[in-house]
Amino acid sequence: MSEVRALARDIFIYDLQDFDTLLGALVLTAGMTNANLYAIVNIIIDVSPPPGHFILQDDNGETAAKDTQPLLPGAYFSWPMQTADAPQVRVSRSRTRMQAFKDQVRERDGRCEFELREGFEAAHIFPLAFQQQWNTECWDQRITILPSQSSPGRSINSVQNGLLLRSDVQQLFDTYNFSIKPDDSYKIICFQRNKKNIAGTFLDARLLNDPRRPLAILLQWHFRQAVLTNMKGAGEPCFKHDFPPGEDMMGEIRNGPKAAERMEFELFDRLADYIDSEKQIDSDAEEDGKYGNVSERG
Repeated sequence: MSEVRALARDIFIYDLQDFDTLLGALVLTAGMTNANLYAIVNIIIDVSPPPGHFILQDDNGETAAKDTQPLLPGAYFSWPMQTADAPQVRVSRSRTRMQAFKDQVRERDGRCEFELREGFEAAHIFPLAFQQQWNTECWDQRITILPSQSSPGRSINSVQNGLLLRSDVQQLFDTYNFSIKPDDSYKIICFQRNKKNIAGTFLDARLLNDPRRPLAILLQWHFRQAVLTNMKGAGEPCFKHDFPPGEDMMGEIRNGPKAAERMEFELFDRLADYIDSEKQIDSDAEEDGKYGNVSERG
């Protein structure tokens, strides 16, 4: 339920000119700084003068410095500002089945980015199910490393849009329980209580030094979605993702929160998997045909 995201919040953002208006709230986790709070608030509000020109005061009336000091719990008041009706995508669950995408991410990372254990997955930063949004917003123009010839070929499957994560960590990433802030040395920002000991840590320098590293602008997109998902109102619902064999997954979805949206997502997610599988089969068949022709000529 959405109330799960709202539990244990200890940072509250108000309009300085209207103390009764709660603009957003979040859970304070390890590694959060005053500067991080300014960046987060800048996402959930629309300020005039231009974005970034606002101040935060604590509940003692003192202006909060925009520095790297640890963030303290409490109420903060923003001025000047207006609430932003920022566009937000639905919480997603990546179901990566494109073998070429997996292989490229694993070959680059060589391990889970956060923990070296079995059961890790190649996760899309920008979810595969949102292919239409990817196309509409021209994200393909940001990609400089296209998928390999054995891949279905869509730019969303570029290694630059992937991270290797342990499967349980991947679920937290897909549901925006944590994100990565590329303009703060690629720090891990957790928006829920830190259960994996990753809050306040950083991406490995070896990954960041690799020319195939994830694009900073895609990580920034994911961070923005995480802020909107966790801070606005009660937050997006926390959906169940692990369905044991034999469990009625569709029934669980129909009886759960945002049933229509989740059913739509599952439909498009499965459809994307099917289309990619068909393209992979066609590509393999074409390659087999080429080799067959060479053999016949010999």
